[in-house]
Amino acid sequence: MLSLSELSNLETPLFILTIIALASFFYYFGFHLQKDLNGKKIPPGSLGLPFFGETFSFVKAQREDKGSEWMRKRAAKYGPVFKTSIMGCPTVVITGRTGNKFVFTADDEAVSMKQPPTIVRLTGRHNFFELTGTRYRLVKGALMNFLKPESLQDYIGHMDALVKHQLLTKTEGKDTILAVPLMKKLTFNITCSLLFGLHHEPTNEALFEDFLQVLGGLFTIPINLPGTAYWRALRARSRIEWRALPILRSRKELLTEGVLKAKDDMISSILSLKDENNEPLSEEEVTDNFVALMIASHDTTAILLSLMIWKLARDPKIYSKVLEEQMAILRDRQDDVQEKLTWNEVQRMKYTWRVAQELMRIIPPVSGNMRKAVKDLNFGGYDIPQGWQLLWETSGTHMDNDIFEDPTNFDPSRFESPSKPVPPFAYIPFGAGYRMCIGNEFARVEVLTIMHHLVTNFEWSQLCPDETITRRPLPYPSKGLSIKLKRRKLSDLYRLV
Repeated sequence: MLSLSELSNLETPLFILTIIALASFFYYFGFHLQKDLNGKKIPPGSLGLPFFGETFSFVKAQREDKGSEWMRKRAAKYGPVFKTSIMGCPTVVITGRTGNKFVFTADDEAVSMKQPPTIVRLTGRHNFFELTGTRYRLVKGALMNFLKPESLQDYIGHMDALVKHQLLTKTEGKDTILAVPLMKKLTFNITCSLLFGLHHEPTNEALFEDFLQVLGGLFTIPINLPGTAYWRALRARSRIEWRALPILRSRKELLTEGVLKAKDDMISSILSLKDENNEPLSEEEVTDNFVALMIASHDTTAILLSLMIWKLARDPKIYSKVLEEQMAILRDRQDDVQEKLTWNEVQRMKYTWRVAQELMRIIPPVSGNMRKAVKDLNFGGYDIPQGWQLLWETSGTHMDNDIFEDPTNFDPSRFESPSKPVPPFAYIPFGAGYRMCIGNEFARVEVLTIMHHLVTNFEWSQLCPDETITRRPLPYPSKGLSIKLKRRKLSDLYRLV
């Protein structure tokens, strides 16, 4: 973000326009917003500075991996329902199981998925996560054709081959790597190949770099001035659209000619959709969905994989149990340990997935998300004005001692006992309700496939043991997770199994 001194060095007209814009925001928040609240019992809390609200302190806490602490302090001071202002929007934060249920079970006529306008400028106003009603169901149906378990079984062999090839080629001749960039690139390539049918490497490489810029601007201070992260993200978004449009138009022609079918990839599927009036989605709608789905389908998975690598390097006991489970799969193949993974083998990776579940409880890739009050609402005895944002967050239940005993202790066994199931709306790394993340099963299979090949092909140790977790805006090891790799020899593999 630019400082005031840097702002003053900008072109004079631009500086004047910036001051006028900020003054306008001050006027709106200082007069009109308070006027709209007359007669309403608004939750306690602070709206912070005009326009900026508490965004500065919120972003700072996130980058220091203290977002949960930021929430807990305010919940302790004001209660489980409190107001703040984030990303330029007055916001009501709702914590706890009851609050989660209220948000996740509300229908679109009461609570919508609408994100702050500053985020929508990057993801697109027609993207899947912004849709409601029949449009939402139409697009969701097309996407689920690729994400349901039956579909995953059909291309798990392709995923396995892709993961194995990418891991071995990206690490060839190297004894140290940065795990975070590797996981980002790997999950991006899987999304491009399996879900979108994108196989032109130079285009994919350019898209990857631009998506990194967009992700870097999603939850920054939303000032669109040269040099800011938000400005760079908007420019990257424009480049993505410029690269995507020829691809979309080419796919549309191939569909018309019968060369492609809707079932071939997500882009073709969305292009083939017809609404209730038998009209196809507009080019803008298809582009927005491409952008949003690309973001959603790879980055959070890369986070979880990076955290898995980080955790296994720091905890030999957990690592040994994961290794034993993965080696047991190879052992049971008997004849050829190099065979491709099967669906049944992935289902056997129960302990490995419990480690992932526990990581998502303590360090959730998405620690919360926004909704929007479509009309005046009431919750917990407080009024939530129409147009305000609602923020649900994970720490209110994930770190609740009444739900997860000794919540700071890492214990994968929490998720293995059917006699003591986790109560509804308590564990929410993928959200809940009918808006629950539709890619959760795809993410599970992808994580387990990648971890299988990592553990069975490599040993590793962390080169910076004191490396912390930071959120920019999502949680990653702060230095990129530099690890020392030792490739297992084939003879070692047979010895281990």
